Amino acid sequence: MDELKSRRRALLARCELQRTEMAVRVGDFQSDPVRRVLSGFLGGTDQSRGVASLKHPLTWVVGIAALFFLRRPRQLLTVLGWARSAISMASKASVAMRLVGQVRDAFARGPRADEPV
Repeated sequence: MDELKSRRRALLARCELQRTEMAVRVGDFQSDPVRRVLSGFLGGTDQSRGVASLKHPLTWVVGIAALFFLRRPRQLLTVLGWARSAISMASKASVAMRLVGQVRDAFARGPRADEPV
């Protein structure tokens, strides 16, 4: 029984030593400038500086999509081609809709006073 008590005391002393070592390391880590930058990026709430937070779900979606496409470059090129086509079509559609709106406004107002009938 005495042997078990002495082993227990030795283990407790070793645990206390490790606890103090960890406290010193955490103190060093807290004063590290890289840690401050990473903490701002990983969990910071200062959006005015333009720092993205990983707490936002869209950040995770983009990250997972990036990992997915890094493993499949052919699919990435296909998706990028589709996205480029979709953006081009949306741009042309917005120009066409603006033109249709201008024509409708012109017909709704009728002829201008300075135009001959």
